[in-house]
Amino acid sequence: MKSETEIIVAELIKLLKGGGAHVGLQDATKDVPFHLLGERPHQLPYSIWQLTEHIRIAQWDMLEFSKDANYKSIKWPDDYWPKETSPTDETIWNNTLFEIERDLNEFILMIQNQNIFDPILHGNGQSILREALQVADHNAYHIGEIIVIRRLLGAWK
Repeated sequence: MKSETEIIVAELIKLLKGGGAHVGLQDATKDVPFHLLGERPHQLPYSIWQLTEHIRIAQWDMLEFSKDANYKSIKWPDDYWPKETSPTDETIWNNTLFEIERDLNEFILMIQNQNIFDPILHGNGQSILREALQVADHNAYHIGEIIVIRRLLGAWK
C-alpha cells in the first residue's frame, strides 16, 4: 500500500505534466504554425511565444531557487517576460519547449527524491511541495491563455 506522501507525489506529477482538469504545455503548443507565435489578437498583451517563454523563465527560476542556496532571483517583472513578441527562428522556439520539458523533469526528480514537506533551508518557509504547486498553478494559468489565443487565431482543435 502506498504511503500518503507517495500518493501526493504521484498526484503532483500528474498535475505538473498536465492532465485531469487541463491539457499540458506539449498539447497546448503542438502544431502551432510558426507564423502565429507572435500574434496578439484583440489587443491581448502577450503572444503565444511570450507566454511560453515566460513559462520557461518562471519555471526555471522556481527550480533554481528550490535546489540552489546560492541562487539569486532575477528581477521581477522585467526579466520574466521576453520583450520580443515572437522567436526569431524555429530553433529558438524548439529550444524553449525543450528547456521547459527538461526543467520540469528535473523538478519531478526532485519531488521524487526529497521530502516535499521539509522547508527549503535557504528560503522563508517555502517547501518543495509549495514550489511544485506554484509551478503547476503558474503553468496551468498561462497554458490556458495559450489555448485562448490559439482559439482566437483559429488554430486550436
